[in-house]
Amino acid sequence: MNHHSGSATKRIPATARGAKTRAKILRAAEVVFGDKGYEQGSIADVAKEAKVALGTFYIYFPDKKSAFVELVDELGRKLREALREATEGLDDRLDIEREGLRSFLDFTAEHRGLYRIVRQAEFVDEPTYKRYYLSLADGYAKALSRAMKQGQIRDLDPETLAFCLMGLADFLGMRWVLWKQPDDDIERTLESAVTFLQHGLSVVDAGEAPRSAPKRKKRARKSKGSS
Repeated sequence: MNHHSGSATKRIPATARGAKTRAKILRAAEVVFGDKGYEQGSIADVAKEAKVALGTFYIYFPDKKSAFVELVDELGRKLREALREATEGLDDRLDIEREGLRSFLDFTAEHRGLYRIVRQAEFVDEPTYKRYYLSLADGYAKALSRAMKQGQIRDLDPETLAFCLMGLADFLGMRWVLWKQPDDDIERTLESAVTFLQHGLSVVDAGEAPRSAPKRKKRARKSKGSS
């Protein structure tokens, strides 16, 4: 799960100064790949953005793909860390969902190249693309499972629910961050999302059991030779 497909072993800096330089190169890679894309962005572009010599890049990364893979992994790690910090100390699942969503929108605003970079990963290195989402979903599903056991939310399949909620957050981030309008009300958006999570779409009276899935009608088979 943590193996970087198609890239060499991660080069860990031996000094604090080296770690700082490596982090600066990754920040520059985020800018370049976010603005120009993986194919158009070059190692020279990254080095120029980081204000380091071209040879310095190769001290920390053997090639462009290695830097890109590390960048996607780093963005995923930072996002998960931001979500943990935003929800630390909260017990109610709906409060956690609200503040987690707020944190995701804030993270997206801070890292505006996130969407483009992660989506490119599907074509640059598919295992990295999968790792980004699966790592996020793994912790999410475990937290949802705990909430189910505590009776805070309905007993559903945790992984399915995790991906449903990740999809919801993904599109909200696209609309209310990347496509933000001057009159947008982010608090109204958050409350609408949390209300949806709490009550769903159906208008259900208190105590009423949820409806079961409708039965599918069987299609009549055409006989041979019929037009």
